[in-house]
Amino acid sequence: MLGNKEHNHVMRIVFQGDSITDCNRDRSVPASLGEGYVKMTCENLPPEWETINRGISGNRVYDLEARWDQDCLDHKPDLVTILIGINDTWRRYDSNIASPVAEFEGSLNRISKRVVDSGAKLILLEPFVLPIPADRIAWREDLDPRIQAVRRVATSYADAFVPFDGIFAASSCRLPMAELAHDGVHPSELGHRLMAAHLLAAIQTVFQP
Repeated sequence: MLGNKEHNHVMRIVFQGDSITDCNRDRSVPASLGEGYVKMTCENLPPEWETINRGISGNRVYDLEARWDQDCLDHKPDLVTILIGINDTWRRYDSNIASPVAEFEGSLNRISKRVVDSGAKLILLEPFVLPIPADRIAWREDLDPRIQAVRRVATSYADAFVPFDGIFAASSCRLPMAELAHDGVHPSELGHRLMAAHLLAAIQTVFQP
């Protein structure tokens, strides 16, 4: 069972990330959770919990760090989840814009430390890609070291870690990849439900009484 950590304390979660987190949230409605894994996760949380989606489509880790106060810490969350990294890889291949892994790791390390220093819990989510279309196969050269960077930061700061790249790879053994993410990056409804199930389990682990 999930419950409040203190009597009369309302739990607040901030979900951070890129388009996968954003997932068509309505900017004109501050409480909008979008249409993806964030909304699906929140449907299974206690109704009194406050849930805030601040994912922004196209963001790289640099963008998260630039808006970290306004879009994360100023909300005084009890828990923060972060899914970032695929655009840091994607921009290398579609725009020739580099996001060196050392810089990526340093930025993620700084924002993660700030979450922990604020007293909030942290769940890091692994960026992922499936090999469809075929050009995504080449992305592994860039994404794999980035995944290892996220894992290192998680070891230092996270209360839980969700290995989405492995989870999607495992699921693609029994389901057509296109049914999970048509472009290898953006999950289908089924893909989002898969993410939500694993994230909810992580949240339950973090807040076990």
